[in-house]
Amino acid sequence: MTILELIDVSAGYGGKNVLENVSCRFERGRCISILGPNGCGKTTLLRAMAGLISHQGQILLDGTDVMRIRRSDLAGRIALMSQLNDLYFSYSVYDTVMLGRYRKMRGRLFSLPSPEDREAVERALRATGLEQMRDRSIDTLSGGQRQRVFLARTFVQDPEIILLDEPTNHLDVRYQVELIDNLRRWCREGTRTVIGVLHDINLALRLSREVIFMKEGQVRRQGDFHEVADRAFLTDIYGMDLVGFMRDSLENWTGSAESGNGTVGDGAGIFLCGNPEKS
Repeated sequence: MTILELIDVSAGYGGKNVLENVSCRFERGRCISILGPNGCGKTTLLRAMAGLISHQGQILLDGTDVMRIRRSDLAGRIALMSQLNDLYFSYSVYDTVMLGRYRKMRGRLFSLPSPEDREAVERALRATGLEQMRDRSIDTLSGGQRQRVFLARTFVQDPEIILLDEPTNHLDVRYQVELIDNLRRWCREGTRTVIGVLHDINLALRLSREVIFMKEGQVRRQGDFHEVADRAFLTDIYGMDLVGFMRDSLENWTGSAESGNGTVGDGAGIFLCGNPEKS
């Protein structure tokens, strides 16, 4: 069932469009990755869907144009999680995550957390492995730990859709994988949707096999990665022989595995599963 649909959407900044007549749809309860070169409009697409920038055309949330939905209500249904930055206060982990319940607490007497709010925070702390850090100030945490805090804060908002804008930038590989795996579990728990812009293609494919490829402000293809991503198409999108590059990288990992315990190469070729050579 479609939860979000874009019909001939154009958007940009300063009177200049970055997106041109984009049409695509997203199914409820699914993860999908948006791929393409820098400057192709991926972040602009997310910002338009989140209602952060104006647009032409239609963006429909459950069939209702987002322009007809109050900004506060839209923010409760769609959450945008961006890459790590240094703009945060020295709150504890617990209090930072509780901030994600602010919208639900508004209008209550003294805006105090309810038992439901506290339980939501506890679930998010468990889901992101932060129970033992609950009382620590977030300015004492590593970048990967802080990003987990921000992910937990996003979870307690209880949105229907999470939009990811390069949330793994500047994180070590371990924390990148943990973040993506947490998002996949969150999506599987209900009728929730994750739409991710990820720079690393292998990491994007860990999130989902369903992809949207963009170039020059337009959607070029959407579907299962191994059905839409042939070698010629990828070369056109990225301006280089991407399959050849990935194969060279796989050979490096395979050589490393052969000199060790033989396990590295087993999972290094996720990008090459299927048939990238098809015409």
